[in-house]
Amino acid sequence: MTKELVAIRFGTIQVTLPDPLERPWREFTANPGPELAATHPDTKWVFRGASPGRHIHPGHLTTRLSKLFSTRAARLGTLHELTKLAPVAIIAETLDYSPTTIERHATDSAVAYAQHVAATRAVRQSP
Repeated sequence: MTKELVAIRFGTIQVTLPDPLERPWREFTANPGPELAATHPDTKWVFRGASPGRHIHPGHLTTRLSKLFSTRAARLGTLHELTKLAPVAIIAETLDYSPTTIERHATDSAVAYAQHVAATRAVRQSP
């Protein structure tokens, strides 16, 4: 994190967060509080595990998050949104997906957007 950018690293992939997604991370790093961070003050882990200095296991995090929302729907929605921001080939290579799969998401995303535009126009044109 710098004064200009907030970036999160997922393995070897670094993701830069735009505003307003960066705000909670800036607030967290400014005032983590003892119950929010791992026990060691210099740790780089956001999600503490059962032992000091060790991160939470991805499977455990998935189980906990699945009780709050559909991780599948979130993943698919994220793929739809990403296809609006970058070329299919780059997304596929970066996330280790098949280009065909990402192309399908791009097509679905465009269809959904086109339907939204058509519905908005219909509402504006109705008396």
